[in-house]
Amino acid sequence: MVCYNGPVFGVCPTSVFCNPVPGVYCLMEPGGVENTPTIAGPRDLNDLLRQIERLQAAVTEQQRSLMSAREPQVKRVALHGSGELIELLQELREASEQLDRQLKQQVKEQRQLHALQAVSAVINSSLDIDVLLEQLMDAIIQLTNAERAMLLLADEQGELSVKTARHFDHMTLDQAASAEISRTIVRQVATSGEPVVALDAQEDERFASQDSIVSYKLRSILCVPLRTRGEIIGVLYADNRVSSGIFGDMERDALAAFADQAAVALDNARLFQEVAGMRDLMDNVFVSIDSGVITVDAADRISFVNRAAEQLLDMPVASVLDQPYEVVLNSIGLPVQPLVEQVRVDGLTHSEELDTEDESGVTRALSITLSPLQNTREEELGGVAIVIEDVSEKKRVESLRRYLPSAFVDRVRDLDAAQRPQRRDVTVLFADIRRFSTLGEHLEPEELIHLANGFFAEAVTAIADYQGLIDKFVGDAVMALFNTPLNPQEDHVSQAVRAALLIRENVIRFRSSLPVETQLHFGIGIHTGEVVVGNVGSQQRKDYSAIGDVVNLTKRLQEMAGYDEILLSRTVFDAVKSWVTAEPLDPVQVKGRQTWEEVFRLTGRKP
Repeated sequence: MVCYNGPVFGVCPTSVFCNPVPGVYCLMEPGGVENTPTIAGPRDLNDLLRQIERLQAAVTEQQRSLMSAREPQVKRVALHGSGELIELLQELREASEQLDRQLKQQVKEQRQLHALQAVSAVINSSLDIDVLLEQLMDAIIQLTNAERAMLLLADEQGELSVKTARHFDHMTLDQAASAEISRTIVRQVATSGEPVVALDAQEDERFASQDSIVSYKLRSILCVPLRTRGEIIGVLYADNRVSSGIFGDMERDALAAFADQAAVALDNARLFQEVAGMRDLMDNVFVSIDSGVITVDAADRISFVNRAAEQLLDMPVASVLDQPYEVVLNSIGLPVQPLVEQVRVDGLTHSEELDTEDESGVTRALSITLSPLQNTREEELGGVAIVIEDVSEKKRVESLRRYLPSAFVDRVRDLDAAQRPQRRDVTVLFADIRRFSTLGEHLEPEELIHLANGFFAEAVTAIADYQGLIDKFVGDAVMALFNTPLNPQEDHVSQAVRAALLIRENVIRFRSSLPVETQLHFGIGIHTGEVVVGNVGSQQRKDYSAIGDVVNLTKRLQEMAGYDEILLSRTVFDAVKSWVTAEPLDPVQVKGRQTWEEVFRLTGRKP
């Protein structure tokens, strides 16, 4: 027969000794054939332990049943076999329990590793430092099963302060609750860099003298350092004021590993915040400055345009951002590609001035400065910053200051209109040094230039005193204009003659200080009439000047003048004869003119 009712070991003539145990059976043939007991496969380790307990109970019950057996031999054999089986079952139970503990430990470690991996991914997903701090605290509680978790960071003086503190229910702790920690443990970890674990701080001899441990009723404590780039920047602190033995070596190691990642994440967030703050500051500076600013990234695309550049170049930001800079700037007449390439090659700042003309024909002078932009790795060029400034007005004013007194320049209202070509009655004065070429044969270049500069200084001072405009210096001569749009004068003829008289006085005084062999003489010619005045030149160089027959006749009069003579045309003499004395000279015919011109030698003023 086959017995399925329970475990019977040894001879089983009948089923009277069988005790039903679910899941366990024996196979016994009539006549006392012994077979190995078969056990149904457990679903897990807990199920195996429960089955071992059932087997132990069944064997114990069998022993009690065998005590009443009639046959001594059968009784002895059965009791011996069941005793060995009980010992084996006990060994199996102990081994299973050990395995169960190991598996639970491994499961716990695995759970912590998965949690560490998960929270590491979370904290590295954000560079917002406030969000990051909350994530860090929740992650610590998840890793350690702590009641409270806190993060303390060191300031510039090394003092630790709580930056964030969380409760196990994800609520933020207030300042009072955050202060209820062991400052001694925190300082010890921050100083030594070694983690501290307390299974029960109330009973731990290391902390027996700490009032905070007793007064705050702290029990389980875990504190590890936050370290980045070899420097301790703070600590992670966790505790439990209710239960002891919450933290062990495994929690310490897990939190220490987490702290290393947290420190890097915090450092990255701090650096990002600093860079973002600096970028915002620079953006605000770029937006607020008057100069136009355009930045070009490493891919040669426009990455930033400030308001000034948008207005200066009539270039809507929305239409040019992320567009190739060369295409955009060439379309508005700014061919800066050679300069950009030069900056990329040598990494230096370069400047240039360009004259541009808009659709209405208005010409502007633009000063362009290009500077390299470094990326986070300083050895690589991140882009180029282009600073653009409209210097048209500045250039016009500076050019005027070369031949007009500064005070007079400041009174000119409309420089553009004043420098635009136009016809106008102007008095022209030419003053020339006599014997200059002859002097050059006997003097060193430095001495010759010194003499010329001395003459020009006296002449320019006299012309400026009467608000004349220095047109140009031609070799050893100077040309001045009176009554241009830049220096309008009702009595411009008289002003020019007075300037000539003052030149004579100044030069005579200057000459008296020179050796006889280097004394200078001069010749001056003055004429008045209609000329064309305005900017004359090319895109690269322009000067304000006068063109016309009046200029040619004035130059001829200056050439005719003898030593220290001032020659006037008939028109000039008629305008000033009421207050000057002059002698008529023979009429002259100027090249290109059919008529003869009357000439007068100015001798002085009337009493």
